[in-house]
Amino acid sequence: MKSHSVLNMSLLPGLLLASAVAAAAPVRIALVETLSGPQAATGLTYRSAVRYAVDRINADGGWHGQPLELLEYDNQGGPAGAADKLKAAISDGAQIVVQGASSAIGGQITEDVRKWDLRNPGRELIYLNVGAEAQSLTGDKCQFYHFRVAGNAPMRVKALVAGMKQDGALGSRVYSINQNYSWGQDMEHAIVDAAASGGYAVVEKTLHDVGKIQDFSPYVNKIAAAKADTVMTGNWGSDLLLLMKAAKAAGLKARFGTVYLDQPGNIANAGDVALGDYVAQTFNPEAGGEAGAAFVRDYQSKMGHAPTFIEPQTVFGMLLVGEALKQVPAGEKLDVRKLALALEKASIETPMGTLGMRADDHQALLPLAVSVVSRDAKYKADGTDLGFKPVKRFTAQEAAVPAQSTCKMQRPS
Repeated sequence: MKSHSVLNMSLLPGLLLASAVAAAAPVRIALVETLSGPQAATGLTYRSAVRYAVDRINADGGWHGQPLELLEYDNQGGPAGAADKLKAAISDGAQIVVQGASSAIGGQITEDVRKWDLRNPGRELIYLNVGAEAQSLTGDKCQFYHFRVAGNAPMRVKALVAGMKQDGALGSRVYSINQNYSWGQDMEHAIVDAAASGGYAVVEKTLHDVGKIQDFSPYVNKIAAAKADTVMTGNWGSDLLLLMKAAKAAGLKARFGTVYLDQPGNIANAGDVALGDYVAQTFNPEAGGEAGAAFVRDYQSKMGHAPTFIEPQTVFGMLLVGEALKQVPAGEKLDVRKLALALEKASIETPMGTLGMRADDHQALLPLAVSVVSRDAKYKADGTDLGFKPVKRFTAQEAAVPAQSTCKMQRPS
């Protein structure tokens, strides 16, 4: 009887610790994404990637044995909807908000998160930006609790120009067409800025409304009239899908240099017109070798389709959070400030190479690949005989551009 009593006393500290962990508030991740409307296809793709990544983190132990909970909110494709859904997420106990489709929405979220964190010390919220690539988000709008695990326009264009030039496919006449908001404007500036190193002239620049144009044939006619060798565009969503449809219908001969051509449906819409077009990607499974193939197999087995477009960068960004969570001690509640400090030092190995976070502006340093649409690609797209053949791979350091001087990050004391 005595020995039994001693045994119970010896187990008491462990039992109390287990009880405390079991009673700990769960780590709640809120996806605030466009899940309805004309750009829903992109938002649903982000959702697929986040769900996969959360399952992987939980399979790896979550936060010290505590599973992560995923909450999902439809921002309905606009900043106002995002602001409302962010309030709902905070009310529901979210500590990390994830969003990627649209830099306009990203700008709303990062400002709302900044204000919330200033007013609510001890109840901070992290914004994990998995796709809003506007320069301002890591420039004059940079803030300590915002982390971008996607690229930006100068990184994408730098890689695209180098890859196409090396492949002898850039030409000397470039037409710039982009969406008329922060991201598209950044792309236009980056295309112009890279002209000297690329050895081309920008023959014309076009900015157009976002998600409102149903017929891009007038723009394709202008591209043809300008006798452009290459069309460079940061378009995404329906604006890229419809642009590719119009290019196919017109039989446009100019090649495209893009950052989102690997969006599902683009190759199916463009068909053979896409042959010889280029994309600067955050992931190409062929460039990733066996590790890339293994990732594709696992993702496909879990989600029913191969990872493409923005899914890989979203998965890798979420896994970076999972790595940072390991550095935050267990407790009754996640210390978001400690998570942010861990996240800005975190790095992981991906099939493309090392991905890490730059503490100066919280811009991820991530590898990139430039690929060309080819029948020789190992992995095919959209059920066609075409795919993305890698032509040049960049390490995170090679793809990086300097932090912007406009980022004046206020760090917590």
